[in-house]
Amino acid sequence: MWRLTKLHLAFLTATLLTANCVLAQSAPVSPNLPWHGLGEQRIEADAHKVPDTRYSIDPGKTYSLAELIDLAESHNPETRVAWERARAQAAALGIARSELYPTLAAAAHSGVTRSQVYLIDRFYRQTVGDFQVELDLNYTLVDFGARSGRIAAARAEVLAANFAFNDTHRNIIFQVQQGYYQLLNALGQEDAARASLSNAQAVQQSAEERLNNGLATLPDVLEARSATAQAEYELQSVLGAELIAAGNLATVLGTSATNTIHVQPLKELPIPESLDDSVDVAIDRALAQRPDLMRQVAEVRSANARVKEARATYYPLLSVTVSPTGQSLYGLQQQFPWGHTAGLVGGAAFNLNWTVFDGGARKNRLMQAEANVHSSEAQVNVSRDQIANEVWTAYSNLNTALRQRQAATSLLEAASRSYDAALESYNYGLRNLLDVTAAQRTLAQARSTDVLARTQVLTALADLAFRSGNAIVRSAKP
Repeated sequence: MWRLTKLHLAFLTATLLTANCVLAQSAPVSPNLPWHGLGEQRIEADAHKVPDTRYSIDPGKTYSLAELIDLAESHNPETRVAWERARAQAAALGIARSELYPTLAAAAHSGVTRSQVYLIDRFYRQTVGDFQVELDLNYTLVDFGARSGRIAAARAEVLAANFAFNDTHRNIIFQVQQGYYQLLNALGQEDAARASLSNAQAVQQSAEERLNNGLATLPDVLEARSATAQAEYELQSVLGAELIAAGNLATVLGTSATNTIHVQPLKELPIPESLDDSVDVAIDRALAQRPDLMRQVAEVRSANARVKEARATYYPLLSVTVSPTGQSLYGLQQQFPWGHTAGLVGGAAFNLNWTVFDGGARKNRLMQAEANVHSSEAQVNVSRDQIANEVWTAYSNLNTALRQRQAATSLLEAASRSYDAALESYNYGLRNLLDVTAAQRTLAQARSTDVLARTQVLTALADLAFRSGNAIVRSAKP
């Protein structure tokens, strides 16, 4: 028997050691190579099990900005993350509210005991069977505001989570607007680059015709060809930027970057000429409706509730416990017949707990809670200053963009006239090719500047709406 036990012990020890070697995590053998182990393979396998929420964009449809925002709010995974956090915080509020109700637990117990009882000069065998069902009810009668403080804190944290959810939408709306206007700028730059390439090709053709007629020199033709090659190079650069902008917009929408997205062209979008509201109105609106600021105000409310909870620990806690038990007992003792009894037993008790001395723990917890209130209030003031500065900067940028838009329009008109005049004069032999190519480059730059100026106005307008919180308010309206 002893030998068998030793064998079992040795087998158990070996099994535990083997399991420890298999399950234990070890460091890489050396620092010069990446680590690849069984755990990494399992994580990679788990990654394939996570459902892919990306969807397909209709390649034949032209999307407006409002439609793109709706797609992003419905499919961007960041909204799901914020939504689930808000739901989890709502569940935490339900947990806090549950303290207002009693807790009731039920337990059933059944057992048989057998023993030898010594009476006078002999041992008698005794068997006792026990079956009982017990209910345990606990309820806090008085806690001097501890539960209400926790509930108020949880309710404020739910509001904070809801404001964080709204702020996620505000950020996603702004990201869609940025990606949309970035793509519009790239598309407009493509049109400008193709127009510049067409101008360069026209100048090159004119120079080659004049060379064939003996009215131009070979250096003029080479200069024209160089300008055409430069225009082609700039077009390819713009096409690459357009692909990147489309990928960025698709990512914000929650779909694959390889999907083709058709959007309204820049020429179909109205561009404002001036601002309707003053900067003071914009700042006041931002301070009244920015969800990130409202979240911090909710955190102040939560901190105040925690102070109430901390103060309640200075007072006693009164609770009641009721434990009714239905019991059935039977027994058999040697030389005597079976015995049985059943009934309802249990008890009820009032418990008064009052911490008289805790070494200053309650005092320091209260000081900590009050400090958190002051810190939260100070953070609100910091955020107000930052928001006001953000709105001021966005407002100034929008004014600058509006003025630049007017200047870009005048520049494009002047550059177009200058190019037409230079090309016409060159065809009559009154100007040299260098003047024409210079005018062509100026016109190309003016076209690019005009597109950039128009998209800058729209981007600055979106930035002002983002900083003042208008984006989330407008998107919430039916």
